[in-house]
Parts: sequence; C-alpha cells; structure tokens
Amino acid sequence: MCSVLKKALNKRATALACLRTLGTIVAGCVSTRTSSFASSLPVVHPQMQVSSVNNVKIYNLSHGKSLPEWLSDRKKRVLQQNDVDIQKRIELIQDFEMPTVCTSIRVSRDGQFILAAGTYKPRVRCYDTYQLSLKFERCLESDVVTFDILSEDYSKLVFLHIDRYVEFHSQHGHYYKTRIPKFGRDFSYHYPSCDLYFVGASSEVFRLNLEQGRFLNSLQTDAAEINVCDINPVHQLFAAGTLEGRVDCWDPRVRSRVAVLDCALSSITDGTEVEGLPSVSALKFNGSLGMAVGTSTGQVLVYDLRSSRPLLVKDHYYGLPIKSLHFHDQLDLVLSADSKIIKMWNKDNGKVFSSIEPQANINDVCLYPGSGMLFTANEDPKMNTFYIPALGPAPHWCSFLDNLTEELEENPESTIYDDYKFVTRKDLENLGLTHLIGSPLLRAYMHGFFMDIRLYHKVKTMANPFAYEEYRKDRIRQKIEESRTQRVQLKKLPKVNKELAMKLMEESELPTRKKKKKGNVVDNLLSDDRFKVMFENPDYQVDERSEEFRLLNPIVSKVGEKRRQKLSQLVQQEEQQDEEEEEVEGRGSSEEEESSDDDDKSWVEEVREQRRLIRAEERERSFNQRKERRQQDRETSLQSSDPVRNRQQEPQRHSQPRFYQIKAGEEFRSFGDVARKQKMQKTSLEERLQREESSGRLNLNDTAVGSKQLTFTLKKTEKQRFQQQAERDHHEERRKIRRAAGHLHSQRGGRGRGGGGGRGRGGGRGRGRRPF
Repeated sequence: MCSVLKKALNKRATALACLRTLGTIVAGCVSTRTSSFASSLPVVHPQMQVSSVNNVKIYNLSHGKSLPEWLSDRKKRVLQQNDVDIQKRIELIQDFEMPTVCTSIRVSRDGQFILAAGTYKPRVRCYDTYQLSLKFERCLESDVVTFDILSEDYSKLVFLHIDRYVEFHSQHGHYYKTRIPKFGRDFSYHYPSCDLYFVGASSEVFRLNLEQGRFLNSLQTDAAEINVCDINPVHQLFAAGTLEGRVDCWDPRVRSRVAVLDCALSSITDGTEVEGLPSVSALKFNGSLGMAVGTSTGQVLVYDLRSSRPLLVKDHYYGLPIKSLHFHDQLDLVLSADSKIIKMWNKDNGKVFSSIEPQANINDVCLYPGSGMLFTANEDPKMNTFYIPALGPAPHWCSFLDNLTEELEENPESTIYDDYKFVTRKDLENLGLTHLIGSPLLRAYMHGFFMDIRLYHKVKTMANPFAYEEYRKDRIRQKIEESRTQRVQLKKLPKVNKELAMKLMEESELPTRKKKKKGNVVDNLLSDDRFKVMFENPDYQVDERSEEFRLLNPIVSKVGEKRRQKLSQLVQQEEQQDEEEEEVEGRGSSEEEESSDDDDKSWVEEVREQRRLIRAEERERSFNQRKERRQQDRETSLQSSDPVRNRQQEPQRHSQPRFYQIKAGEEFRSFGDVARKQKMQKTSLEERLQREESSGRLNLNDTAVGSKQLTFTLKKTEKQRFQQQAERDHHEERRKIRRAAGHLHSQRGGRGRGGGGGRGRGGGRGRGRRPF
C-alpha cells in the first residue's frame, strides 16, 4: 500500500512539474505575441476594492462575492459562468476562510505555507501558496489561544489551547499532548536550548524542554499575571509583559532577571487619557536593540534596550488593546493593530504612513516577509488579504498582482462625475431636450443620461426664467415656517377625556431632569394609535365621581382646579381660532406643577380623607333608606282582625281617603309579611315559583336583551328514583290494608287517650294499632 501511494505521489509531482513548465512556455508565448491577438480575446477586468489613505493605495484582494460551501461543484461552475461579479473577483487562494471565526494566522519561514486557526468547530487549516489552495485541515478538541511553527515548513507545530493543554503536531498529524499548571496566554520558543516558555494566569514562567521531554524549573516573577512574551532573535533575551504594565527581561543562560521596564507610567503623556491601569498586551523585538510594547489602553511604546525611557509613544485614540505589532525594516515602519484598525507609521518620528480599517474586528495580523502583502484574522469567516505596493512587491507565487495593479493605475475608472448632471427622460421632456437623445451631448447611463453641467444650467435658465423668484419665495416660506415653530403652539384637545389629555400633555412637556426624578418617562398616549379610541368614543369617558377614581387618583383633587382653568382657557382659544380662522398667539401658563415630594407626602392623607368621605356617604345613604322605610310603615293602614273595630273604622276611611303610590321595585310591607316570608323560606324553590305564578305575582326582570325566565328541574339518580318509588308503593300498600277503628270508641266518651282511662294491661290507646 505504501509503495502504491509513493508511486501515485511521484506521478502527481511529475504532472505538476509538467504543468508548471507548460504554463511558463505559454506565458512566454503570450508575452511575445500579445499585440497580435489580444484584441480578439474577451477581457474581464478584475474587481478589487481600492482605497487610498495618505496617497497610499491599498488593494483588498478578498473583496467580492463568495460562493456558499454547500453548493455543488457543478452549480459553482454555472454561477461562475453566468455571474459577472463572480468572474471579476480575485480568489487569490482557494477557500481562504474559516467556518465562523479565525483567531490566529501564521506564515512558515520558507514562505510556502500559510496556517490559520479558527472555529467552529476548532480547527487548523494549512494553505499551500505554490498550489494556491487548501493543503489539509485538522480538527482539534478545543479552541486555540495561539500557535507557532517551529520548523521551516508545517512539519512541527505547537498549539496552546484554552483548557491548559499544549498539543504538538508533526507532518502526519497529532503527535503529543501535555498540560501546563495554569491557563496559558502566550508562549515563545528558545531555539538554542529547545525550551518552550509559557506565560499566563500565574506569576511563574513555565519551561518545557523539548529535547529532554520534561518541565524545568520555572522563572518566578513579581507580577500577578503575565499576558505576552517574546524572545530576541539576535541575543536571545526573553521579555514578558505583565498585567501591572511592566516588562521583565530575563537572560535564559543564567535564568535571572536583568531589567524591568515600567511601561504603564511611560505610556501616560500630556495628551493621553486612559481609563484604568495600562497593562502590556503586545510585545515585539526588532533587531538587537529595538523593542515595541503595546498597552491595553491603545498606546504603542518604542524602546531602545539601552534606555529605560521610550523613544516614542504612539496613541491609536481608540482605547482598545493593541493585539499585534510588526516591524517593516525596508521603510522603517511599525505596523500596530487593535481590533478596529491597522496603523502604519514611522518608528522614528511617528508620522502616519497609511492605515487599514476592515469591516470586521481584527484578531491577528500576519505580514508576509519581504513583500507588501499582509493577512488578517477577523471576527468573520473570510480572512482578508491586503496588498500594498508601497510596502514592497508581491510575493513570487502571486507576481501577477504587480501587473494587475499597474494596469489599474494606468487606466483609472472615474466613478464621480463632477462636470456632468444626471437627468432622466422626464427631466429632458420638461426642458424640451428630447431631440438631443442619441447625440454626443447626452451619454446614456442606467435609467437616464449624463449631460454637461454648463449646458444644463443654460437650458434651465431659458426654460424657466422665473426660477429665481420661485426660489426666493420658497426661502421666504421656509423662514416663516421656522419662525412659527418658535411661537407658543396651541394644543388641540380631543372631544372625549379632555382633562386626561391635558394631563398627558403636561407630563410630556416636563424637563428631562424632572422625568428622571419621578423615576419613569411618561409616553404620550395621544400619539399612539392603540389608545386613539379612548379620546374619540364617549363610552370611554372617565367618571371622576366614581369611588374607584377617587381612591386611585387622590392627587387629582389638588391639581384638578388648575387643570380645569387651563382647560377652559384652551377651549376659549380654540373657539376663537375656529371663529376667526386666524393664527392666535397664546401665552404659556407660568404656573409650575407641584413637586413630586409634596405629592408623595400628601398622598396618604388624601387617601384617608377620600375613604372617610366615602364611608360617611354610605352611612348617610343607609340612614335615609331606613328612615323612608319606617315612614312607609307608619303611613300604611293595616286591617284589624276584629270585625267590630273594622266597622267602626270604615266610615273614617271613607271620610278620610288616603292614596299611596308604590314605586317600581318596592314591595308592600306589613306585619304579616314577616310570617309569610318565614313560611315561604321553608318551602322549596319549585313550590315558591308555582305559588307566585298562580297568584300572579311572578316578576319578570327586563334586561337589555329582553325578559328572561329560568325553569329547571333537578335530575335525580337511578338509585334515588328507585328509593322514592319504593316509599310510594309502601305508603299505598299501608293505606289499603288499614282497618277502621271507630267501633273501638268507648260508650262513655271522654277525651282520654285510652278506652279505660288508664295505662293498664286491659286498656289501650284511642287509636288501635295492628299488631305485627
């Protein structure tokens, strides 16, 4: 199997070499004979986003449409053939993106491979610049904090994970995995001793020797936590940036600290405003004596290792932590990046060279060595590729970019027409210039035409000579409208709930300070369509005399009088405006609303007063009702049970007739009603209804939907019906067999119970009983 794979790989390598040779021959033929047949080929100009900052052109090679991953290869080819925007885009490296987010990006020292770590799911991707495509992809168990390439190519990789694991990869894949004591944030590799220095949420610097395969004694610092670290490539000085804003420098040969730089104090200058203590967030060496330090508050300090004071302090003015630092030796530039912007400036005087501001937040920046190309890892699936010709030439694997940029600079496309006016066909009809369509004076563009601005002004003046007068009138009208807005505006009150509308208007006009003091801002219900019916339908009128309103709104009684006066003034102003149909200038009320503190103090007393008044009204109402009932009872003439007395009172009634009117809903009251009610209470509901129906006293209540009467019968169970039927049968049987006992009455008579008058054995009761 291995021999088969080797043969297949050798054939593939041979085919690739042949293709490269053929491509070189074809490129030479094209370069020598371009002039003969270039005009016959369809030319598709590439589409790149070009920005110019400080006269430095920056080409965004990742700009353009991207095809979804879930599309099949066939659909992708169809879209590439039909969509012009996809044809014009430049896909420098195929599938140069992550599923969700890219966190770190690196370039191998030989320049052939670009490695990027991202999520989700956690993975690392390796791109081959010679093939301009993805070489391999490996999924990981957890997210990557940072990683580094220890070899010239991708054969030796080290990953630091967020769960304290350190993972080693070889050329074939995963090799080994170990764990450090604390959560790591950064690490550096010391090539002479094969030591890995890990820093993180600890005061110690952990050392892992890759030659011996074991941890060595840690370096103890005075810091609480360490954020970043770096090793000088010339003299191997190890530097660690701490949370307190200091940089500790160590000599790996003797494992002792040789110097300390206080960057937090040095980063604060006269014009610098920081929030909190600046901590070190980025660190980078330049040569043997240069070093740049980035802080968490957005400052970059450039040091000479021979001095404890910074040579230059550069502020990003965003207040964001510096995430990446790079040096460009050819132009003596420093490339510093935070999550918002990448700034390029001179390391000696701080003069800005250029800047790049991507659309997504930046996580990491990688500068391709010896060229003007840089890559960014963003909070976005796409990894941006920027090419800046001013920094250097394009890499050798994409040297065609120089030719493309030169062609774009020689043939710039003007997208802004300052000397032309865009007009539509309707504008041409209004100006009477439809006969110019098709002439060189009008250039067709989209849904209209471009014409010379001078010709447009001349024709406009000739077609409408009174344009200045119209413009003057419009300006005067605008001035009048602006002056009207400064006047006191009349308030239009609705027809329903005027006092509630007045209250809402006053609360909406309160200053912001008073609104905050009250605790909440009252929304204007008058402008809300959901509550429009409340101010239009009379059924929603608030009854201020009801008990609920008086208890829930105790403060209304205090400010109600002022609101009524103001309401009457507004009604009078509206009537005058309707009669005169002219604008009326009013004067705003100078009375101020009582403070919320006084309202809060008097709220409890007002509620108590309202409750006392309501109880007094209820007592007075019940007393009047009892008084009326007693008066009706006294005036009611009752008929006596003595017939003689009735005959004596009859002439008096005829001589003094009295008439009484019984009101609706009242009953005739007499002393006999009490006994009748008690008797009626003992009867069932069915019997009471039958008696009232037979006597004609059954009342039918009239409601809004008509008179209603409820008739119902109780549904009995089968057991109850069986028991009642058995009782009726038993009583009927007893009634049939009962014998008369009249012949047993004593001849002597008497009212005694027994016939013999005693309780003896021979005697008995008055009623005979059948012995069982």
